[in-house]
Amino acid sequence: MRAGAAAGVVVAYFLLPLDHLGPQRPVLSWLLFALILTVVAVLLLRQIRHVLVDRPDSRPGMVLSLLIVLSVHVFSATYYALAKQPGEFTGLHTRVDALYFTVVTLATVGYGDITPRGQSARIITVLQIAYSFVFLTAAATALTQRMRDMVVRRTDRDRDRAG
Repeated sequence: MRAGAAAGVVVAYFLLPLDHLGPQRPVLSWLLFALILTVVAVLLLRQIRHVLVDRPDSRPGMVLSLLIVLSVHVFSATYYALAKQPGEFTGLHTRVDALYFTVVTLATVGYGDITPRGQSARIITVLQIAYSFVFLTAAATALTQRMRDMVVRRTDRDRDRAG
């Protein structure tokens, strides 16, 4: 299910009419970006809370992974739409360029082949870095904690059965 949902996010990213956003509809573009990013952040926090309270009926590994993929594609779509405005980016022309730039920024690699030039592009890039630092790091930490807890429980259960 998780792979199918993640594939759906990727397919949607390449098929959604993002060319209708950006400079043609700036208010709608900014509202959609803020709304979707807020919803994803709230859902991430909810899943992180499920891990912290050790809610047994939750499946945070699946949901957190999907939300991380979704957040990457939200930033990619925003960069793609923003690049339609002259002067915002150098080297960003396609959806693949936008996805590449998002991943490179997330990985803090920064090759320099795509550069945010305009103020809006720089603001979104800074926001992505901050968002990744806060939300995606917390999500990855929660996933790691959940996996560690599962291994400890399994080890304890196996030890109790054996001895």
